[in-house]
Amino acid sequence: MGEKGSNFNDPDYRERYWHTASHVMAQAVSELFPGVKLGIGPAIATGFYYDFDVPSAFTPEDLKRIEARMREIIAADLPVRQEFWTREKAEEYFREQNQPYKVELVREIGDERVSIFTQGAFLDLCRGPHLARTGELGVVKLLQTAGAYWRGDEKREMLQRIYGTAYPTEEELERELARLEEMQRRDHRRLGQELDLFSFHEDVGPGLVLWHPRGAIIRHEIETFWRAAHYRAGYELVYTPHIGKAKLWETSGHLGFYRESMYAPLEIDEQEYYLKPMNCPFHILMYQSALRSYRELPKRWAELGTVYRYERSGVLHGLLRVRGFTQDDAHIICRPDQMEEELGRVLSFCLEMLRTFGFERFHVYVSTRPKGKCVGDAARWEAAEAALKKVVADHKLSYDIDEGGGAFYGPKIDIKIADVLEREWQCSTIQFDFNLPERFGMTYIGEDGKEHQPYMIHRALLGAIERFFAVLLENCGGQFPLWLAPEQVRIIPVKDAFRGYGERVCEALVARNVRARVDESNRPMGAKVREAVIEKVPYAVVVGEKESAGGTVTVRLRDGRQLAPMQLNEFVNGVCLERDTRALRSVFAPADAK
Repeated sequence: MGEKGSNFNDPDYRERYWHTASHVMAQAVSELFPGVKLGIGPAIATGFYYDFDVPSAFTPEDLKRIEARMREIIAADLPVRQEFWTREKAEEYFREQNQPYKVELVREIGDERVSIFTQGAFLDLCRGPHLARTGELGVVKLLQTAGAYWRGDEKREMLQRIYGTAYPTEEELERELARLEEMQRRDHRRLGQELDLFSFHEDVGPGLVLWHPRGAIIRHEIETFWRAAHYRAGYELVYTPHIGKAKLWETSGHLGFYRESMYAPLEIDEQEYYLKPMNCPFHILMYQSALRSYRELPKRWAELGTVYRYERSGVLHGLLRVRGFTQDDAHIICRPDQMEEELGRVLSFCLEMLRTFGFERFHVYVSTRPKGKCVGDAARWEAAEAALKKVVADHKLSYDIDEGGGAFYGPKIDIKIADVLEREWQCSTIQFDFNLPERFGMTYIGEDGKEHQPYMIHRALLGAIERFFAVLLENCGGQFPLWLAPEQVRIIPVKDAFRGYGERVCEALVARNVRARVDESNRPMGAKVREAVIEKVPYAVVVGEKESAGGTVTVRLRDGRQLAPMQLNEFVNGVCLERDTRALRSVFAPADAK
């Protein structure tokens, strides 16, 4: 294998590394807490976790003991071996060991052979893969505990989850711990509370967001930009209802394929209505409200449509996983000869949108036809896949082919964006749909006077507004660029005697639609400046005797730097320029990377 951990940069090896570490943790817990019932323990993006059913929650001291025992198991360099048992043998064994969660998993396995991994005296149900020996692991660190419902179902047992990570060397582990600490500092749930942007309340219901005034300003700016950009790009905006009759969702197939993600029906006038999980059927009905000619195409219809999908409470996660969200949604209905051009337009538009918000690094995936039954003519699939690959190549984007990763109703492009911590986020999708045009019988009259079926392309550029807001918030650490900042300028008079001049400064800014206010509190100036920094206001303007006499302002950036005094008009004009150009950095300090 070479030097210990030398393959760690290989994603497949790293997954085996962390998966093995999760089993080492499970062995340590089993030895230290006799009678513990084991759940599951996968590798995840930052390390691993394992779920345990124990009488009481793990304490920090417990984690120290578990970590120490893990180091002993690693030092023992135990061989990790895979065995195959019959399902009957595996179920009998785990029942005798009083491991009900393993019994449940064994019963769900379709194969007659069941994969078992052993290390020393420890044995676990697992498909693998794993490292060859526990001694291949380097240093481990247990990070935190959390409650987790079994199988993510709030109606099932609450287990105790331990998160951990492992790296070949102490130096690598320290770098990762620093990164994880920065992730916690940037966690959108934490920042959302600290900056008073949004909240969730049990009286409203899990996964349903309340947008506070400051968060609503940011969302409004995002959506206002989105609408204006779509009009410039040749889209027409539409609005559709939040509910629709059961018949609509039967025709679309949602009641057949997605019923478990839809909420229970409402009864209105003795008919069943459902909260919409998607906007697509409404757009199709609008299309079918008139006979369409080939001359009318393409149609580009976009909507910020709020949809509702059931998610188990165990998987809800701040704004990243919610039950009600607003979809950055659009449908392009076009002729076959327009398809490639439309794909190129939408991909360019997508990259333009993401770059406006400061995202520059993209990982693109083209997902092709899956095996098994699919809808749509094979020739259409081939043409669509070829067009997707061509437009990505034309944009000089490197991409991976996800063979068989398309939906049963069409191939797609997924664009993942990388943030400042090198995390990838799925936001943008360009998706063909061969299913709904067939189910609804969509047609247009061609140049030959006959009916033809159009291509329909779903696309989301930002994805769900809630999810995109969370990604953006974490990427900038709450330091939104000026055009998005809920408060853009804070004016801080040195003394009450200069409050009048501060108000004139504020009036000059507000007259140009800048979000500004005067701090009229009686606290010391230093405390006022610190508060502006904590609240991540882009500019704190300090005014005193010198500024009042000269019609100037002294400006402090939120990173602590102070600019040279400047005339009030110069400052106002600069702020407006920065806002109107949606600059990502201060126009007064171009080197500012914050």
